[in-house]
Amino acid sequence: MNRKTLAVYFVTPDGATPDLVMAAVRGGASMVQLRDKQASDSDLIALARQLKPDLTRRGVPLIVNDRLAVVLASGADGLHVGQSDGAPSALRKALGPGRLLGLSVETLAQLDAIPPGAVDYLGVGPVHATATKPDHAAPLGVDGLGRIVTRTTLPCVAIGGLGVADAAGVKAAGADGMAVVSAISAAPDPAAAARALAEAWRSA
Repeated sequence: MNRKTLAVYFVTPDGATPDLVMAAVRGGASMVQLRDKQASDSDLIALARQLKPDLTRRGVPLIVNDRLAVVLASGADGLHVGQSDGAPSALRKALGPGRLLGLSVETLAQLDAIPPGAVDYLGVGPVHATATKPDHAAPLGVDGLGRIVTRTTLPCVAIGGLGVADAAGVKAAGADGMAVVSAISAAPDPAAAARALAEAWRSA
């Protein structure tokens, strides 16, 4: 995969609308992950199908969190899973050719357990504590992020309480981008927030 697509990776909040997603993309979000623990599969399929043509025209991959059936039914570009969401090798086989598979990792042990060739990129974190995911593991900090990122050749996107001020440190640690939720979705102007993140990443 193109590492540059991870630069500003927007993870949607519960209840995200097409307007919010497209505002983030207009501002500079380079990848979108639909993550909604409350929505039904049918609702997520409908949202993904609505978004996919516009995102494809803009060259922005559409990833779905944790729901293989939604990916397969909607034509999304890939799946992102956590450590308890299934074996990466089995998910890779189920996805078929041409789709991306991302995996969240929090420790070096989890990184070392990944079968070769099973995943396309890693979400590494949390870098900081974040209210978006209350049950997260202990924060890695930038140093912990660097220890994981430098141990793998896989593209890595950092996640966990990140914002504009973190761009330089995250990039220096070796990550290929920053994944954010509230830094964009909770901003008064999501497009402007995404633009600020994209500019901070480019200039870091």
